[in-house]
This record gives sequence, structure tokens and C-alpha cells, in this order.
Amino acid sequence: MSVAQFAPAALSRGSSRWLLLGSLALNLFFVGIAVAMAIRTPAQPTWDRDVFVRIERIAATLPAADADLLRGEVKARRPALEDAQHQFLTAREQIHTALRRDPFSAEDMRAAMAKTRAARQNFDQTLQGIFAEAASRMSNSGRNALADWPPNRKSASKDK
Repeated sequence: MSVAQFAPAALSRGSSRWLLLGSLALNLFFVGIAVAMAIRTPAQPTWDRDVFVRIERIAATLPAADADLLRGEVKARRPALEDAQHQFLTAREQIHTALRRDPFSAEDMRAAMAKTRAARQNFDQTLQGIFAEAASRMSNSGRNALADWPPNRKSASKDK
């Protein structure tokens, strides 16, 4: 057997082995990426309609003393906030009811929307009053934490 006849056979045996190893490595790489993405994918955050749950999430990110101030203000004005939230959610349900009504009445829909706007404004004023009162007694770091909510958000003051 001459060297010319031996070279192609050796080359094909070696290259098929390398091709097999390369294919296996590439497949393992893609499987690894898929597993890593499945593990690292964060759970979808859920939006809780209850204002007290959302306030507690905010308070958990504040310095302890400032969180206590916020919780105390919420506790003091809880009945008013509960009522405002209830009125707003009830008014929103009236919009859904008006949309489902057959025959549909645009006037009923407009009236439900007007009621929802008024309830939302009352709810916002009550909630904002709680935060304004609590913030007036908070430390500078607590107010900055409120201003930068949610945590790790880029703010205009940090970019300067």
C-alpha cells in the first residue's frame, strides 16, 4: 500500500471521529443553554389589586424606621383607604356590567365611566395623602427609596 492510498483513509477515519465529537459538543452546548434559560427564567410577577399588598411591598424596600412610618400612616387611615379602594373597584365592575348588557346602552357606559373616574380620583387622593404625610416625616434615604421605586430602576437623578 502506498502513502497516497493510505492518506485518504486515515483522513476520513479521523475526520468522522472529529465530526462526531464536534456534533456531540454542539448538542450538549445547546441543551445546556436551554436548561440554563429554563432555570433562570424568573417567575412572572403578579399584580395584586389590593392596595395594602402593594404598600407592603413598597414598605419592605424602605429603611426600617421609614417603613414603620408608612405602615403607621396606613394603619391610621386604613378605613378611608379601604372604602376608597372598594368604591373604585365597584365602579370598575359597573363598567364591565354595562359592556355586557344586552341591549348595550352608551349612556349607561358613560355614566359608569364617570363614576369610575370620580372613584379613582378619590382613591388616588386618599392614597397620595397617606404617602405625602408619611414622606414628610421620613428620612432623606427613605424619600429617595420612594422616589426610586421600584428598586433598581434607573432614575433621572442617578443618570446625572
